[in-house]
Formats: sequence, C-alpha cells, structure tokens
Amino acid sequence: MKHMPWLALVCLLALSGGAFAQAGSQWVVSWAASVQGPYPSGNPSAQPDLALAFPSAQTGARDQSFRLIVRPTLWGRSARVRLSNALGSRTVTFDAVYVGLHQSSGAVVRGTNQPVTFGGEARVEVSPGGSAWSDPIELVFVTDADDPLLADRKLAVSFHVVGESGPMTWHAKALQTSYVTQPGAGAHSADESETSFAFSTTSWYFLDAVEVRAPADAFAIVAFGDSITDGTLSTLNGDDRWPDVLARRLRAAHGNRIAVVNAGIGGNQVVGPPQYRAEWPFAGGPSALQRLERDVLSLSGVAALIWLEGVNDFSANGNASADAVYEGMRAGVARVRAAYPGSCVIGGTLTPVLGATLPAHGSAEQESKRAQFNARVREGGLFDAVIDFERATVDPATGALAEALVPNTTVGGPGDRLHPNRVGYVRMGSAIELDRLPPLGCGLGKR
Repeated sequence: MKHMPWLALVCLLALSGGAFAQAGSQWVVSWAASVQGPYPSGNPSAQPDLALAFPSAQTGARDQSFRLIVRPTLWGRSARVRLSNALGSRTVTFDAVYVGLHQSSGAVVRGTNQPVTFGGEARVEVSPGGSAWSDPIELVFVTDADDPLLADRKLAVSFHVVGESGPMTWHAKALQTSYVTQPGAGAHSADESETSFAFSTTSWYFLDAVEVRAPADAFAIVAFGDSITDGTLSTLNGDDRWPDVLARRLRAAHGNRIAVVNAGIGGNQVVGPPQYRAEWPFAGGPSALQRLERDVLSLSGVAALIWLEGVNDFSANGNASADAVYEGMRAGVARVRAAYPGSCVIGGTLTPVLGATLPAHGSAEQESKRAQFNARVREGGLFDAVIDFERATVDPATGALAEALVPNTTVGGPGDRLHPNRVGYVRMGSAIELDRLPPLGCGLGKR
C-alpha cells in the first residue's frame, strides 16, 4: 500500500477527530411535567369523573396500573424516566414499569413495549419527598432519531403501584388523555392492548420527566410559568400550548436538536405561597422559587429558560407587589445562571387581565401591577432577552385580550378573558424570535 501524503493524513485525522467529537452524547430532558401537589389539589382541564378510579385521595392508587401518554420534543435511541413522590406522605413502590410507542387510546404499538429497571431491579421504592431515575431504556423502534416521522409521536409510560400509594404526587393540567386500570386490577403495564385500562384521565401522576441520550450539540429550553404556559383553554390532546408551537418551529428550523419542555403549573405564583405543605396544599403548587430546583435545575442539558409568570401573584389570591415579584425573579435568575453558566434566560411580558371573569382576577389593582411589572421587564437588565407576549395577545383599542383569542378551545364556551385560546397560544409561540434563542442567540450554556 502506498504511503498517504502528509497533508492528506493531517486532513483525515482532523476529519476523524470531528467525527469522534460528534459521536459524543449526553442526557437531555425531552419532556417534563411539574408536580404540584397531592391529588386532587390543582386545576385539571376536562377531567373525567375519577371517583371509581381513585375512591379515596388518602388511599391514592391501590394495586393498579397507569399508562401515561407523553410527547417527547427531542428523540434519541435511549431514554430514561423519573418517577416522583415529591409531595407524597408514604413510600410508594413501583414495579412493572414499561415504555413503548403510543398507538392510540390506551394501546401501545406491538413489539415496542420495553421493561424498565432501576439500579438493575424491576421494582423501586420512592420515599416521601423523593424521586428515582430509571436505568437507560433502549427504544427499539428508534432506528434513526432524526427520522421526521418520529416528530410529535408519543410515548406510553406504564407502571404498576404496589399496594396503596397514599396521596398521589401529580400534575393536574396535562391536557392529554392518559389511562388507569381499576383499583385492585394488578400489574398490566406489559399489556400492549387498551383492554385493562378502564379509566381515562387528563392528568399525569408520579411521572415528571423523560430524558433522552442525544448528540453533544443538542439541548433543552425550559418554559417556566403558570397556567398560560401550562395551556389552560388550549386544545385537549392538540399539543397547542405556546411551548408546543415553539417546539415545532425549532424542529423545522434545526431538526432533532432542541427540546422544549413545559414547566408550567396552573395557578402558580413566583413568590407565593410563602410556605407550601402537602398537608394543606395550595392549588397552584409550591412557588416558582421553591420548585425551581426540582422543575428546572435538576434537568439535564438545559441551555435556556423562558420565564412567563406573575399574574397570579397580582391577583386577590396573591396580593404581591410588582417589585416583590420582579425581585423574586431576580433571585431565581441568579440561581439559573449559577447552575447553567452561560445559559440564556428570557423574560416574557404578562398577557392582558382586563375584564377577566375568573374569581380573584381582572381588578384594576391587578391590571396596574401587571403594567408596572411589564414596564420593568421591558426596561431590561435582568433578562438576556424579552418576549413581548402582551403585544401578541392584546387588543390595542381596549387593553384587554383580543376578542379572537377569548373563546374556550378546551371544552367550548365563552372563555374567561384571561387565558388565550388555541389561536392565542399559536400567536404567542409564533411571536418568539428564534434568533434570540440558542443556538443563534444568547450564550449556549449547558450543565
């Protein structure tokens, strides 16, 4: 064999080094749901009657199986899941945990349902206040994570609760139908069919994160906030929240590279309540500052945070000042930047509240505080960039939510003049300038 010329050898080594660098991988969060309290504390949307599924909130789940449907926004050939008992009062034992490709209803695509282990064991006990990450799960149906046909497909994460769980850690407003067996039905997580899953629910229980193994240049953006991030009045099973719209735009622009995960909770506040105890739960969950570590800083591969919150602090239930909320956000932003050096932290202006028909909302005092807060956000200095969600949703003539954005697209009806509908969320997700987000804008910082 002839010797390779020296210059050609150098070029080949350089190319090989680049290829090996690209072969590196990392965990990146692909889906999340912020847990907010023990069931039934919270604000679910379009929830069926669950009296037969969960006869007692104190007993919780009893020897029954869950099939939770979630939508990853970044795909990989390997995944892991986190089960949470953050707001429970008893140790919960899970077994027969499976992950497969969702088909429809409560069914899993044949041959895709894979068993999950925790430290090599099929069973895991999670103590009150705790959580557990699974071992890596090979997703046998993902032969090419960049396959565009995987975009917007969903996972079915199934598990069995052994005995009684006690009060269940949950996320109320999933806006996604999932499934539960009857109490005492036993372990049915391995079943591919829907037959055993008798009840539907529009909430998520115990499961609060899914991460995937992704290339070194992949990353996640966390949408952090209240019901307007959580998606109230959006479309049930439509994936029409503003973070969903943003995720689709980023995928169209950059391919399977950027996850957008939703850390919104309906009713959440930035600085209230001062104390949260599961024994006396607050429907909006722990304050943003209290839950920041669990819902953002514990997640992998985060490069940016979009924070849209404060309107509940200014309601009659919160009574906080604009300055208090802004300074609370300042403390939260400092923690994010310390955890993710070089990360991009973006603030959002609050959408209109004038004329809101929900109790505790729509007063002149709330509107005044909202305007003060938005002025401070727009002045700059705290965030790396600002998204003007108010401008995307307001009727300039009235200062209220634009009329086209008012009707309720979850269950129909007139809407509440506080939460945008599907049209409004599409406007919000479309108003975000992609060049202000990584990889084009801000510093790309990941832990």
